[in-house]
Amino acid sequence: MSPARKASGDASDAAVAHLRAADPVLRQVIDEAAPDVVAERRAGRPADHYGALVRSIVSQQLSTKAARAIYGRLTDRFGGRAPTPQEVLDDDPEELRAAAGLSRAKVSFLRSLAEHVLDGELALERLDQLPDDEVIAELIAVKGIGLWSAHMFLMFHLQRPDVLAVGDLGIRKAVMQLYGLAELPSPGEMEAIAESWRPYRTTACLYLWHSLDAVPV
Repeated sequence: MSPARKASGDASDAAVAHLRAADPVLRQVIDEAAPDVVAERRAGRPADHYGALVRSIVSQQLSTKAARAIYGRLTDRFGGRAPTPQEVLDDDPEELRAAAGLSRAKVSFLRSLAEHVLDGELALERLDQLPDDEVIAELIAVKGIGLWSAHMFLMFHLQRPDVLAVGDLGIRKAVMQLYGLAELPSPGEMEAIAESWRPYRTTACLYLWHSLDAVPV
């Protein structure tokens, strides 16, 4: 096992141990889950920052199955990979929309992302070095990238350990069901319930998604 993989495994073990001790409800979810929930969280995801943001935009407000299908059609148009910023801007918006099955809004979001990258307003190479709140501020300046997309980028791409996806419907549904709430929790209620999960709220979210069999793409 490489040092990087060992470090990742050690961190996962610490997260699971903390969460099991901190929250009896989450302990039951963890104990009933498959052992590879955390290990699989990056499977099939783009390795580069730009590709990850493209996939996040494509996936917004879609089921896992639909998002995968549309992202697949998008990458097929560009030889099996995500388009570069220049390729997005050079493509005809209507042809891109029709070929991939994207909405007009999402095509405009992809073009906004491409423009921000090419003009330097979004310096992707800096994101690794920024704290979570600054990464979020950089990303939501792009049209079509909101808090949900920023949280997904932090959790799944940058592998930040303590992100709570307060706006994700799946997480809210899981919390409502598991904690016996009468309705979907507000962001404030989510924060209160998740306080004991710090500093491993990302891992907690993975288990909550897993309880619904609905991990985002």
